[in-house]
Amino acid sequence: MARRCELTGKAVLVGNNVSHANNKTKRRFLPNLCAVTLISDTLGQSVRLRISANALRSVEHRGGLDAFLAKSSEDELSPRARLLKKQIAKKAAEAAVAA
Repeated sequence: MARRCELTGKAVLVGNNVSHANNKTKRRFLPNLCAVTLISDTLGQSVRLRISANALRSVEHRGGLDAFLAKSSEDELSPRARLLKKQIAKKAAEAAVAA
């Protein structure tokens, strides 16, 4: 499983540990990934995603998973999140036509 946030696309970064003597050794900066279950109001079901803590804050700030996916661009989402975005958009369009 890749160490990549499914919603924001945050991934592993590479850098150096720098000692007091200015010796440099390679290191990795890992994203703070959390396995969370988010609820989609439109679909009426819960979705398990592996997202960063920063993405979780963004989801809460934007008003839930549906609102976050509606505002996010396709290229930074994982394939699972893209599919979820399409399902939510389709269900919302059906609800708008029915109303």
